[in-house]
Amino acid sequence: MLIAMKRRWKQIALAVAIALVVVGYSLLLWRGPWWIDGAHLRSKNLEPADGVVITGFRTMLVALGAGAVAAFGLYYTHKGHKQTEALFEHTREKDREQAGLTREGQVTERYVAAIKLLASKDLMERLGGIHSLERIMRDSARDHGTVVDVLAAYVRHHAEKTGALQYGTPPPEDVRAAMIVIGRRPRRDELFPLNLAGVQLHLAELKRANLSGTTLDYALLSAADLEGADLTKVHLQAAVLSAATLSNATLAYAQMREAKLNKTNLANSDLSHADLTGVDLTSARMQFANLSGAKLHRAVLDKTEMAQVILKGTDLCGVDLREALSLSLEGLCEAILDTHTQLPSGLAAHPKIQARLAECGRSLRARAPDAQALRAASLMSALSAQMPWLPSNFG
Repeated sequence: MLIAMKRRWKQIALAVAIALVVVGYSLLLWRGPWWIDGAHLRSKNLEPADGVVITGFRTMLVALGAGAVAAFGLYYTHKGHKQTEALFEHTREKDREQAGLTREGQVTERYVAAIKLLASKDLMERLGGIHSLERIMRDSARDHGTVVDVLAAYVRHHAEKTGALQYGTPPPEDVRAAMIVIGRRPRRDELFPLNLAGVQLHLAELKRANLSGTTLDYALLSAADLEGADLTKVHLQAAVLSAATLSNATLAYAQMREAKLNKTNLANSDLSHADLTGVDLTSARMQFANLSGAKLHRAVLDKTEMAQVILKGTDLCGVDLREALSLSLEGLCEAILDTHTQLPSGLAAHPKIQARLAECGRSLRARAPDAQALRAASLMSALSAQMPWLPSNFG
């Protein structure tokens, strides 16, 4: 009601203003020449000179009026165009919203249908559901994480846990398809790491799969084909990858403690900064692998082929390398060694190795006080947490 009254008063004010302008303009046309130049114009018995002045003034005034009317018309035309444009943009935005809602509804329907197919007892229908989810994942970035989680849960549920099936049995066809879809998913930011801990994927074919950041702790991947796969920051603690193919794979910063990699092909792989503590690499092929910055404490390297392996900054403290094959002097001189590192007799006594041992020993001794101070600080922090009444400068 109040808005309608305000609009009404605005209309009345505009009408009054227009009426005043018209009256004023008419008066100017009629009496304007005498108001402006009345001292030089006659009111009666006009001469030709007076007519020239009056006509010129009125012609100018008419021209100004016509210009004002044209400007006023252009202003209102522009304003109307802007209103039409705003209305069109509003309509288009509404259409986009409606199209988005329609598309989301279609995606939801497709998702529900795909989930129903996954629960089918028919293999072909389950495969159809898996590939339908892949299509949804590619079409809808906002559903990417949901689809990945569903496929991972499907693999965990249907791929038997390690040891549950007879060793050497390949994964079911639907599990294999789900893993392939996961492995070739679009590279997008994912809120949570992929969890495939404990799954049995013996003989799985996952060439060039994207499994970066995936949790595969305790998984069985023996004889799996992971050539060229992206396994950056993967978790493979105690996983079994015996006789697997990991050539040209990226395993940088991987956590692989106690994993079984015996007879595994790791040629040309990137294992930089990986944690290989306690890993079994018996008879593994590691030619041209990059182990720079990796940790190999307690790793088993019997008959491991290590030709041209990059060992820059590799932690080999306490590692038994006596049975490793094709070790190079140059590579060992770039690794971190200590007196517990066991080397082949032909290399252990080499002057360069002795010099390297001495250098690493000095470096380790230099870091030892810092480690002790860190342990002491950690102990004091624990005591302070348990006994808050201790003074802050205690110890």
